[in-house]
Amino acid sequence: MKICVLSRNSQLYSTRRLVEAALQREHEVRVVDALKCYMDITSERPAIFYKGEKLEGYDAIIPRIGASVTKFGTAVLRQFEMMGVYPINESVAITRSRDKLRSLQLLSRKGVGLPVTGFAHSVSDTEALINLVGGAPLVIKLMEGTQGRGVVLAETRKAAESVIDAFHELDANFIVQEFIKEAAGSDIRCFVVGDKVVASMIRTAKEGEFRSNLHRGGEAKLVKLSKEERNTAVTAAKIMGLNMAGVDILRSTRGPLVMEVNSSPGLEGIEKATGKDVAGIVIEFIEKNAKPNKTRTRGKG
Repeated sequence: MKICVLSRNSQLYSTRRLVEAALQREHEVRVVDALKCYMDITSERPAIFYKGEKLEGYDAIIPRIGASVTKFGTAVLRQFEMMGVYPINESVAITRSRDKLRSLQLLSRKGVGLPVTGFAHSVSDTEALINLVGGAPLVIKLMEGTQGRGVVLAETRKAAESVIDAFHELDANFIVQEFIKEAAGSDIRCFVVGDKVVASMIRTAKEGEFRSNLHRGGEAKLVKLSKEERNTAVTAAKIMGLNMAGVDILRSTRGPLVMEVNSSPGLEGIEKATGKDVAGIVIEFIEKNAKPNKTRTRGKG
């Protein structure tokens, strides 16, 4: 099978592991930087070029698209889809999950547990927004934030008002969420492939920090999930339309609450915490679900 890993950096841990896993299973694999691609949007003959070379004959593609390049990255992925290449995550599912507000609305509509979340446009609604999520302490998140960036814990009502007013002044889009005290600075990352949670870890924030992201110095270790937590993670990924996802949940007194569904979950933390070959599981899923590219098959004939 000929596989493309869409990644800007071939040296990133996740990219390297996917390449290694594909090669171990005797697949042909190549890393392609989406930002260095250009496309021919021609009816019935869509094409992608990379550094002057036409990319063709691929059977599957694994998108590792950073949040800052979502628009162009998913455009390149769409082009591969038009060419008959199987994506482990489709472009429409990635853009759906990257829109924090939209993804929360979709999860809410399907009855998935969520922290109480507020969203408003007018600064005059600040007081109502704070009351909506149960007052301070509360969490304020920028829509475009990733890896814990753009996330603020406001411990008092005054602090919350100041941060919200500042974000309004910057014309930034943000949501306000209740603070789940019983989570005690920890969250659970569930790595979903297909209809299963294949690995999970609990991440705990370092002292003095409430964000548990490993990039923020958080610690991770293996965790055993309840049946409800597994079902919640798999359901959240399916609602987004993702075959591979990192679903972040909080343990609360009212059950598991989904914080985010990540379409390009990192492999380093989860593999090191669990000792599982998650990259290999991803490649095995592609083997079972990707069909030979029709254009490639015609070319061989």
